[in-house]
Amino acid sequence: MARRSGGLRFQPVGGERKAQLPPGKKQVLEIERLAHDGRGIGFCDGRTWFVEGALAGERVEARVLGARSQVVEARCERVLTASAQRRPAPCPHAAVCGGCNLQHLGEADQLMLKQRTLAEQLQRLANLEPEQWAAPLSGPAFGYRRRARLAVRWDERAGRLEVGFRAGSSQRIVPVEVCPVLVPALERLLPPLREALQALHKPQLIGHVELFSGTAEALLVRHTAALAEADRARLVAFAEAHGVQLWLQGAGEPQPVSPGWLGYRLERWNVDLAWQPGDFVQVNAQVNEAMIAQALDWLAAPPGEPVLDLFCGLGNFSLPLARSGAQVVGVEGVEAMVRRAGENAERNGLAGVHFYRADLSKPLADAPWAGSGFARVLLDPPRDGALEVVRQMGRLQARRLVYVSCNPATLARDAAELAAQGFRLTRAGVLDMFPQTAHVEAMALFEKGPGASE
Repeated sequence: MARRSGGLRFQPVGGERKAQLPPGKKQVLEIERLAHDGRGIGFCDGRTWFVEGALAGERVEARVLGARSQVVEARCERVLTASAQRRPAPCPHAAVCGGCNLQHLGEADQLMLKQRTLAEQLQRLANLEPEQWAAPLSGPAFGYRRRARLAVRWDERAGRLEVGFRAGSSQRIVPVEVCPVLVPALERLLPPLREALQALHKPQLIGHVELFSGTAEALLVRHTAALAEADRARLVAFAEAHGVQLWLQGAGEPQPVSPGWLGYRLERWNVDLAWQPGDFVQVNAQVNEAMIAQALDWLAAPPGEPVLDLFCGLGNFSLPLARSGAQVVGVEGVEAMVRRAGENAERNGLAGVHFYRADLSKPLADAPWAGSGFARVLLDPPRDGALEVVRQMGRLQARRLVYVSCNPATLARDAAELAAQGFRLTRAGVLDMFPQTAHVEAMALFEKGPGASE
């Protein structure tokens, strides 16, 4: 039996469906406030618009990037009425590059946004406010980034290798001549490095490129198949001409081609840490040192006191703690990092620190190194936080805990768990590790029970 068409028509539940907003459509909006990620928020026809490049109090023309349900993601195409907070972006690529999204906002206002984000997340997700707000830790607004990854893609149609940074909300690659947030030693490599990569006989074999500046400058070239000897020689020649260490990575671990030691130094503690491409390292050297100093001050560990450093990595906190006299146990989930942390301790002559590998999503109190517990604990987890770990603070007998976070939302979630265990949030503050972006890093001090401060 054939179906009849043109009969009854059904309306969607909730009334008439709104017309779709196609990408590219433009809309004039009044921007009311900034979201935590730095985008301007406006409202139109029952929809909430998140507009890249717009500031609170502005009237802008926004172009739709994508829309779903009642949420529209857009980019500011034209500022019709500018905020007094707006400034010209110092970088010529800021309007298209996806690396920095707040260059049109001054540094003081950027810090205010980050502090507000941290306070709102703690209040909304944990119903907490610290007893004391710490002053934000900050460093240079530009020329601070000592590590960067360049995007690389072979354009088959043009027969050309594209080298640069990803565009905002896009996979498009923006070729950059300058990058003011990079340390100068890396920024000056950008134009000649792009030329060198494009001059390879088979540039389509290049996967991505990493730059690092520490005790030396280093270049990692990731390749998807074996490089021809001539192309390898071209890369060696580039490294020698520009005074950088060359590392190559195929299917396995990164391998050094150039001789020399690579790492970074923590001058205040007379500590040198070896590093190799692929390892995690804080990109902002000055803020990193200030962060370590504040963490040690907040932990207030007397000489000889046992301290547990969870998610310890290469020993960024562990080694300064040990140099200050604490007896440190560092725990990390990646075996290669545990091995390098141990080598770093040995290189610096620090016998009062020991490193172990452990799955930090599982119970810790039964581990042999847990021993009789730790009154002082330091946490520096990845973006997804440390919920399983903080649930075990009672079993570890923790009384004083410093939590370093790169995600205020998971910090707030974990803070609620700590509060339920009787910890007080006594201090919190922002670490401005990434100026010119809305990325928020923070530090919080938790103490067990009333009158726990020392």
